[in-house]
Order: sequence, then C-alpha cells, then structure tokens
Amino acid sequence: MSSKSKIRKPASSDDWIAQAHVLTEALPFMQRYDRKTVVIKYGGHAMGDAVLSSQFAQDVVLLKQSGINPVIVHGGGPQIASMLERLNIKSRFANGLRVTDAETIEVVEMVLAGAINKQIVTALNQAGGRAVGLSGKDGDLMIASKTRTRKRDAQSNVEKAVNLGFVGTPKKVNTDVLDVMLRSDIIPVLAPIATSDKGQTLNVNADTAAGALAAALKAERLLMLTDVQGVLDAKGKLVSRLTQRRAATLIRSGTAKGGMIPKIETALAAVKNGVGATVILDGRVPHAILLELFTELGAGTLIE
Repeated sequence: MSSKSKIRKPASSDDWIAQAHVLTEALPFMQRYDRKTVVIKYGGHAMGDAVLSSQFAQDVVLLKQSGINPVIVHGGGPQIASMLERLNIKSRFANGLRVTDAETIEVVEMVLAGAINKQIVTALNQAGGRAVGLSGKDGDLMIASKTRTRKRDAQSNVEKAVNLGFVGTPKKVNTDVLDVMLRSDIIPVLAPIATSDKGQTLNVNADTAAGALAAALKAERLLMLTDVQGVLDAKGKLVSRLTQRRAATLIRSGTAKGGMIPKIETALAAVKNGVGATVILDGRVPHAILLELFTELGAGTLIE
C-alpha cells in the first residue's frame, strides 16, 4: 500500500459530529433487533445492479456484526428467463406464475441454487461475512405441495384448472439446519427450491418462500425488497404504515394492483403467523435495509 493511500482526508468537526449523531441515533434500533431474526427477500433490480449488490452485501454483514441474524431468500426470474431463452425453451405463465415442466425445472434449479445463490454467497463473503448457500432441499428445509390455480376463460367466462407443473406452495418448513447456523456467525442464503413429499423438485415463488420461512422462524421482521417505493395509496403516494385491515382493504378496493397484491398477501400471512412485522421496500434505494431497521422513518411500507 502506498503512503498516499494511507492518508486520511481531513474532516471538519461538523462532519465528525454528524457521523457520531448517525451512530448514536442507530443505537436504540440496534438494541431492539439484538439477537433477533430478520428474513430478507432479495431480488429485482437491486440484485442485478453491481453497485447495489455490493452495498446489499455490506449491509447484511453489518447486520450480522451488529448482533442481528439475517436470513436471505433470493429470487431470480430474469436470470431464469435469460437462461431458458439461451436454451430455446419457451416459457408460459398462468396468473403470474411460470408453468414449469420437467425440462424447465432443471434449468430453474440450476440457475437459482447454482449460479445466483453462489454469486450472493460470494458477495457476502467478500464483504467480510461467512455466508453459506442452501436450497429448500437441504435438510428437508422446505417441503411443498404442487400449486393449484384456476384461470377464467375469456370467451366462456368459465374457470378452468391450470396445471402449473413443478411449481410448489410451502407446506412445512423445518428450521433445524437454520437454527444451528443462526447460533453461529453464518449467514444463510436460501434458494426457493423445495421438495414434495414424493421427492419431486418444486419451484417456489421467492416472496412466498420468504414469508413461510419468516413465519417458521418467528422472525422479528420480514423485509421484501421490490422495484417500487412500497405500497401506494389511491393518489400514488407511499403509505408508510398499514394495519392488516387497511392492507386487506387496499386489495379489495383495487388500489393495490398487479404484483403488489401477492406481496401484500404474503406480508399479511407472515404477520398472522407470528412475524413481528413485514416491510415492503424499494431495493433500488442505497442501503434501504439499514434505513428501514436503524432509522425512525424507515424506508418502505410497514405492515403489522
């Protein structure tokens, strides 16, 4: 290291005071979450941006160093789509869920439990953490049943059953492996691949998997990183806090639309099943996790 690189840029007393104020402001929040579990669903633009990915890894390691137990559940829809396209495998969707045949599930598992999982693990380790990659198959962590859905025919207006193939809904979560990890300095990183009772490989929606895992662990927080600010009201303004009743009302009234509906439903299910609160927040905001957990204002929509 050159002598030039060792020179610290001088800071004014105002800078030092501002930095000290930030640290002291964070202290009560660190105490609140001390030794608590926080499940983080990681995906979207934040996962595809190199700078945001690096910041995410640093933030998660900081949580662990602060005495919090982070558990990462990641998605990978765009990466799966890209690989399927490269292999000339066409995708079909029903009610927003990928129809997954035997050929597709092999690619899904390869991308999620392989490439993406190890990229996240490597980033966390490079940031100074000790991350270990898993899927729901490891230690029978997540047992799922095949997802059943129905689709209304546009011409006949009759609902018909849709076979989604190897798509699963969590039925049982065994936290034994995670409990051991959380008592150590390991940061678990989970790919949402599960098995059925018959040993079939099933692809589970990452939001759904994160919600089921957070409930099983009785997590203090479930943080769901998205590509939007959070939940918006009828005027398009961010709603910083929602009760379960109001969240359900936003869905019924049509204010909550599209992909936000399953996220809210996952948030509600998690809270009803023992999670302290769920936060839907914008993963594109630098250090969104730290802003949410360690500041008074937070960084998204809290549902409790």
